[in-house]
Amino acid sequence: MVNVRLSQIDLYHVAVPLRSKVKHASHERISSDNLVVRARLSDGSVGFGEGVPRSYVTGETITTTFQSLRAFDAAKAIGTCRNLGEVSARLKSLVLPETEADPRGMAGNAARCALELAVLDAFGHHFQRSIGELIHESEPGRSWSLTAPEPVRYSGAITAASARAERIGAFKMRLYGFKDVKLKVGVAGQDDASRLRTMRRILGRKTDIRIDANEAWDANTVVDQVRPLLPYCPSLLEQPLPHAQVELLKELRPRLGIPVMLDESLCGWPDAEKAVNHGLADFLNVRLSKCGGIFPSIKIMDLAWRNQLGVQLGCHPGETGILSAAGRQVASYLPRIRYLEGSYDRHVLAENLITEDITFHYGGKANPLTGPGLGITVDPAKLALLTVLSEEISYE
Repeated sequence: MVNVRLSQIDLYHVAVPLRSKVKHASHERISSDNLVVRARLSDGSVGFGEGVPRSYVTGETITTTFQSLRAFDAAKAIGTCRNLGEVSARLKSLVLPETEADPRGMAGNAARCALELAVLDAFGHHFQRSIGELIHESEPGRSWSLTAPEPVRYSGAITAASARAERIGAFKMRLYGFKDVKLKVGVAGQDDASRLRTMRRILGRKTDIRIDANEAWDANTVVDQVRPLLPYCPSLLEQPLPHAQVELLKELRPRLGIPVMLDESLCGWPDAEKAVNHGLADFLNVRLSKCGGIFPSIKIMDLAWRNQLGVQLGCHPGETGILSAAGRQVASYLPRIRYLEGSYDRHVLAENLITEDITFHYGGKANPLTGPGLGITVDPAKLALLTVLSEEISYE
């Protein structure tokens, strides 16, 4: 059997235009600056990965992701691989120096995610196996991993837009058959109780509505902020406090009257351990980019499930079809994921990087992806069109 190694990576700063402004309590954007990595193996196989650096999440920018991968000898870390088992073993142990030095284990996570996905995609093409198959095979004995992929169902999302836009969005969600929907709350000047009442009236009493505050509230007022919302039966409250106050959730959580999910306070393994050991949350929102890729994310999910916490596999606004495909590959094999976000491609992106349309269908339903690697094809022309800056790193 021929040994194959990583011979080159190409880094791309891609500016992805969005169809409309995405707004929440922490930030608003009309485009997304993403990192795309193209990995080339010694046999010529090519794969793509993506990370979404957010300075207000993991502290990363496009500049820092380029710096991280430029300084890291990925070929030496991965070595030569004879089979997918060796690939997964090397990637499970792959840690960027920035992440290792960071107390929260989050520095460099978007860069690591893009690199990991590109390498997995390239080796998937080389061995003609899907990344989803690798996920199952790399976790032997895990009761939560399926032997074959299953269809998934995505959540809908309503951002903090104008009242008219929100109502239209809610009617679309109901007509489109979504069973669960997330509503952004906590934006200054908005009456969240009135908004949630309207959403409940439009979406109906059977729809699961969870709310996301994006760190908008303070520990001294959060109980009073949440109390008026409870009559409309939200199922879950995501990141109510700034990360600096997250430890106070140990005392506040029982007083809120609603399960709590961490997002901005869950960016790496130390965050996950802290959440579990200190009783800070009922759910963890795992995103591939902010948590460092597939293998670090699965490690966090396993910790949550072993401690009876729920899991949401989330996404960043502006992810292209590359990350959408990665999320689909993970979710298709892990049925214990309670809430699933992503694959909004056609509804959110003005331009995409892949030739296939993997946007979810009616009710948020979507089928597993077939084919090797991620199961998608990156369009070279679209990549060239959206690229702001690129860099080649050779290991030859």
